[in-house]
Amino acid sequence: MTVLFLYTEIADYFIKCCEALSKTDDVHIIRWPVNKEAPFVFSFSDKLKVYEKNKFGFLELEQLIKKINPQIIICSGWIDKDYLKLTKPYFNKIPTVLTCDTHWTGSLKQHVATILSRFFLLNTFTYSWVPGNSQAYYVNKLGFKKTNIKTGFYCCDLEKFNTIFSTQTELKKKNFPKRFLFVGRYIDLKGINDLWEAFIQLQSESPNEWELWCLGTGTLQAREHEKIKHFGFVQPKDLAEITQNCGVFILPSHFEPWGVVVQEYAASGFPIVTSTAVGSNESFLIDGKNGFLFQTKNIAELKKTLKKIITLSNEDLLKMSFNSHLAAQKINPDNWCNTIKEIYNEFYKK
Repeated sequence: MTVLFLYTEIADYFIKCCEALSKTDDVHIIRWPVNKEAPFVFSFSDKLKVYEKNKFGFLELEQLIKKINPQIIICSGWIDKDYLKLTKPYFNKIPTVLTCDTHWTGSLKQHVATILSRFFLLNTFTYSWVPGNSQAYYVNKLGFKKTNIKTGFYCCDLEKFNTIFSTQTELKKKNFPKRFLFVGRYIDLKGINDLWEAFIQLQSESPNEWELWCLGTGTLQAREHEKIKHFGFVQPKDLAEITQNCGVFILPSHFEPWGVVVQEYAASGFPIVTSTAVGSNESFLIDGKNGFLFQTKNIAELKKTLKKIITLSNEDLLKMSFNSHLAAQKINPDNWCNTIKEIYNEFYKK
């Protein structure tokens, strides 16, 4: 099978899934340039054929796709109008798949999209592949049949993070690290200001030994505090050296359609604290069992949640660690590859 991905901003976890697929199938990826706010350095196996979209004109892309001769096209969202135009000629000839990580919010814009989707989506894509149930509800509203909607599109590099769990668990049994960890961009949408404020208030009201380590960069000025440490942007290959010194992962986002990072740190064996705005809660967080959920933008509730964590015993934190690791296994690269084969087989049986 020859698979073509028309992709916007690729991520390391997406590449790992494509590498798993390339063991049995021919994989081609046309992609956008790397985002300057998240300057990841990617490496690709020889089996993956990767093309930079900005190095081709539209007609050249048309010719490239004809040369690739895909048997299935998977397009990330509908923001790139070139991708829609490039996919449309293949509609109903091969499986054409729209990926989407947007929740249904009932906004005016989304209601308009449900009316217009027949003119720009339903005449271009037969299937939709989304991360979870919230996104499945939205694409069903857009007009995709439930039988043509698949979940599990976002999947972390499970082998990598399972290895972190197995190598770091013994260290944490001896001395569970009293450090919260945030990994993400320093922007308002990530809720990082809420986290800094809640943590500083807690340290002022109930001084304790816990620290907050933050990995990322962005437009917001970092808050300075003796127990907050900033590392800047860290490449994925260098994360394990830092994370082995941390205990609990926090994602306080105001808006987070999914959040693969939650699966990554759950697989690594971190108790998880997330806001209600994080989409991947539905798969990887069981409130009270492997972490805690708090109402987004509610600093007082976030502070109470941090306080819950610091009052837990090492034994309780380790139980949460194991529960997180188990929860992370439900979405994996094998399932991801099988979904593509399932779509392919379903289409050609019709």
